[in-house]
Amino acid sequence: MAEGKKRVGVVLFQLGGPDSLDAVEPFLRNLFLDPDIIPMGPLGFLRSPLAGYIAKKRAVPVAGRYAMIGRRSPIAILTERQRVKLSAALSSFMDPVVVTAMRYWKPFTQDAVVALKTAGTLDELVLLPLYPHYSYATTLSSMKEWRRVYGKPVGGPPEHAIESFYAHPSYIEAVVKKIAVCLRQFPDSSGIHLLFSAHGLPMSLVEKGDPYPRHIAETVRLVNESGGRQFSGWPKTHLLCFQSRVGPSNWLEPPFLGTMERLGREGIKEMLVVPISFVTEHIETLHEINIDGRMDAKKWGIERFRMMPAVGDSPPFIAALQDVVLQALGITREQEQLRAAG
Repeated sequence: MAEGKKRVGVVLFQLGGPDSLDAVEPFLRNLFLDPDIIPMGPLGFLRSPLAGYIAKKRAVPVAGRYAMIGRRSPIAILTERQRVKLSAALSSFMDPVVVTAMRYWKPFTQDAVVALKTAGTLDELVLLPLYPHYSYATTLSSMKEWRRVYGKPVGGPPEHAIESFYAHPSYIEAVVKKIAVCLRQFPDSSGIHLLFSAHGLPMSLVEKGDPYPRHIAETVRLVNESGGRQFSGWPKTHLLCFQSRVGPSNWLEPPFLGTMERLGREGIKEMLVVPISFVTEHIETLHEINIDGRMDAKKWGIERFRMMPAVGDSPPFIAALQDVVLQALGITREQEQLRAAG
């Protein structure tokens, strides 16, 4: 333990993804077993057989998509990079023990709990979902799983849960900088269409009060305000759409592919897609946007199609994560500097 520093556990929550083609079916089964993904009310007793059926039915086509992006999800590797860099960024302020808890594949929440207990006594604990925008299907689901596995915090270190950071200035800056790099690929970026694509959500959750669409819209607004102030060639046209719809129920609209088709039919030739709700690459970005979306864009007459890479472990994004952890613990940089000097 570092001299004079608190020992703080930080849990990074993410969805997870299959680490091999053989893992696709069990990963999907875990996903569809989650009642926060597909609420079934009094029909909950059907969840397990239904999840198994859907996973088996979808495993072959989904595995085919993963085969096209490296035969596995990149999320575990990319989240590990974020974990390492965040740990380094926090080490000046505390003795951090940063672990990852994936919701639907390894390392599971149980693995994170074991890692924390193996690390020994902690002074405080910070729960940090890597979902900038709060949703019942992501943040709440991960928090429920944490409570189920870890148990009640009685007698343990004080817990601090971070619910969202969709408006944090460093997170906004991370997105703006990624967009700005991509805009250099267009002869006249001010005239292109900037298409923000967020992961979709069933309207049943929105109708229950899920704040996700409001959080997404606010991030898009802040990104465009900041980008417009900083860059003279910032696109004048900004659109928000939603992707990854599953099943026959109503989801957030407009849909990603439908929006691209409409723009193509209207004669739009240049487009930059910004996967706004993803902080690492997923199958949704690498395949759904950058393969399927790119092919459809060409079919509909869009001649120059680009996708913004996720914020990943970029310095401003790690700075955002560092800051929300410090805020949760009530630590300011000035206080820490005084403590270190004393």
